Amino acid sequence: MPVYFSDVTLFDGRTVKTRQGVLVTDGAVEWVGPHARAPRSARAAREEPGAGRTLTPGLIDVHVHLQFDGEADFAAEGRELTPGLAALKAAANLRRHLEHGVTTVRDLGGLGAVSCDVGRAAERGLIPGPRVFAAGRALTITGGHGHNVGFAREVDGADEIRKAVREEIKAGATAIKVIATGGVLTPGIGATFTAFTPAELEAAVDEAHTWGRRVAAHAIGAEGILAAVRAGVDSVEHCAFMTAEIAREMKARGTYRSPTICALRGMIDHDDEVPEYAVAKAREVEVAARDAQRRALREGVLHVCGTDAGTPFNPHGNAPRELTYMVAWGMTPLQAMRAATANGAALLGLEDVGVVEAGAVADLVLYDGNPVEDIEHVLTPRLVLRAGEVAAGEPSS
Repeated sequence: MPVYFSDVTLFDGRTVKTRQGVLVTDGAVEWVGPHARAPRSARAAREEPGAGRTLTPGLIDVHVHLQFDGEADFAAEGRELTPGLAALKAAANLRRHLEHGVTTVRDLGGLGAVSCDVGRAAERGLIPGPRVFAAGRALTITGGHGHNVGFAREVDGADEIRKAVREEIKAGATAIKVIATGGVLTPGIGATFTAFTPAELEAAVDEAHTWGRRVAAHAIGAEGILAAVRAGVDSVEHCAFMTAEIAREMKARGTYRSPTICALRGMIDHDDEVPEYAVAKAREVEVAARDAQRRALREGVLHVCGTDAGTPFNPHGNAPRELTYMVAWGMTPLQAMRAATANGAALLGLEDVGVVEAGAVADLVLYDGNPVEDIEHVLTPRLVLRAGEVAAGEPSS
């Protein structure tokens, strides 16, 4: 049945307007405009009162690990995964995203092609869940970050990387992830260690783009970040040690930055449970990441919302919390909401998602307050629609 949101404050992914009406029919937005000018067809729709409430696009989390539950020892959890267990965890975690207003996710590393398969199941309506882009296995150098967990495959040399990209796509990958530096959760390798060579990164990007896949680069250290940006990756995940040169390069190229603050806070705030080596690295990275956030905002670098959900004490559905951190680190609520909607959709190449306009997919979230005025309201969605269907919350009538 059609739904009409009446007299609502609307954040359409870009700007905010008051006293608006939004008509949803057959899974899409049919009409948007001033409530006073609502079309006659709105009278026959089920009304969702919007006075005092705010309607936004569904949130987009561009960095999750669906097969991981946020246990204290990430590596130990990874070693215990089997395809069956990984699929069940991923399906359960998809539902958690919906409950928090997240209607699109990008999985950046898991066991085999499991997340790709779970994403297809959600798309076909076999299980409830957001739209899923999945990278299959991430690509790392021999002995590099993630080699000990099971979500990355070890590859070396440009030709081997091209073949790996092709194999992941053959298995179902709709995104590609390269691990350009060390990381926090791999012992024995520094977080800022530079991994792939520029030639290897260029081969990965060229091959992925040839197949129409966007590329995310895990990159923490400055040298690895700059190499990834110059290679043409579409987004840099973490992006902590950012120089002025990097910021200018990202701005000029339109490279998106995904700061993944939730991942750092999850480890630092539970330093008595997370392995000591990881906590020490997380603290060092957070200091650099705060400075990077300020520099990136000054230079006008594009931002998206990525949580790295599944890492220690970083549960799925954490995108709203990520937005509160992004604001605490210098963003305005409007900038943060754009990062989690229109910007995320642009990064993923989605033209009819992340916005509320006629013809767009009706991925929508209704809040009792206005998160563009006070970002804390994003933590408590009242109603979530996924392609026009109620995915979480209770309709008013």
